[in-house]
Amino acid sequence: ISLAIGVGSGITVVVSQRFGARDHEAVRRAFSSFLLFALVAGVVLSVVGVVGANSFFRLTRTPPEVMPYALRYFRVYAAGTLFFILFYSALSILRGIGDSVRPMRFVLVTAVLNIAFDLLFILVFRWDIEGAAAATVLAQACGVASAVRHIRNHDLLSLSRRDLVFDRPLFLQGVRIGLPTGVQQCSIAIGLVALLGIVNGFGADTLTAYGAAGKIDSFIVQIILTLAGALSAFCGQNIGAGRLDRVHAGVRFAMLFNVCLSFAVFLAILLFGQQMMAAFTEDAAVIAIGREYLTLLGAFLVFHGALCILNGAMRGAGDTFFAMVTGIVSFWLIRIPLAGLFSHAWGRVGIWWAIVASITLAFVATLVYYRAGRWKRRLKQ
Repeated sequence: ISLAIGVGSGITVVVSQRFGARDHEAVRRAFSSFLLFALVAGVVLSVVGVVGANSFFRLTRTPPEVMPYALRYFRVYAAGTLFFILFYSALSILRGIGDSVRPMRFVLVTAVLNIAFDLLFILVFRWDIEGAAAATVLAQACGVASAVRHIRNHDLLSLSRRDLVFDRPLFLQGVRIGLPTGVQQCSIAIGLVALLGIVNGFGADTLTAYGAAGKIDSFIVQIILTLAGALSAFCGQNIGAGRLDRVHAGVRFAMLFNVCLSFAVFLAILLFGQQMMAAFTEDAAVIAIGREYLTLLGAFLVFHGALCILNGAMRGAGDTFFAMVTGIVSFWLIRIPLAGLFSHAWGRVGIWWAIVASITLAFVATLVYYRAGRWKRRLKQ
């Protein structure tokens, strides 16, 4: 999934730059090329996820008492991979052509539907763990349906059969830009498996808290990633139009928004962190561990947001290689080793400190690179 999304980010850059240059025919060809790729990738990854679920969880050293539940959840979730990829693809393309409002609405509606389906399937239908996975998949499917309905009536994009052509040069240009991001995301995904192996060593309570708090953290980070994605498209459009001054203005605005959001989120965690965790479990030990995790990550959220924003801006310029290097280095050479070292010395909290340390160091390196202006070389290529 990470590789497919990475390639998609490259196509989004191509779309945004061509849209900024008012080359609408190229925008349509890039859209259709990415759509065809997303359909094939979604089907293949769905099959691989369902078939390979058992092997995946064995690699993570999942505790035996948790394994049956993990398999039941993941197989339903993996079966919906096609919807996840298509939904991300549609939102990315819409942002690439300057429409950031509807993607935000689609994401909000999908999030609300996910919660509603969770309550329906788990509390009313009593579908247990499969209900949670089915709720997520169905919410994504509804998001895809909404996006498709909008695109069908769009003036620039088309889903008619005669317009669905695969433009190999445009697609390869997107792959060249997006492949480093895909490699980075794949590396991080595999790294998360390794990190999960360390978390599993502290028992079921820590694993449960890590999973529940991780869902809350993912929701918060999704807001930042949405902002970074919109900024990437904004930068691409203005680069295509030759307005580098607006690129810098966009980065400054995004940074200000990030500071305000991070402060608000951290304050909410301090005041309501226990209630957030209580939405997932009634176990006092799990709630305490989850709140501990959220508090530390919330304190460093501003660095995570700033890192995503800078990477988004440089992605809009077509520079994704540096983000790939820092992502891989910060995860595999900093986060994983420090998690093993710190957890041995400080227990489970050492894992949380390893996470924020890797994010902070990656931000510092990226800020130095951004301010040096080396990413602007891509504009001349």
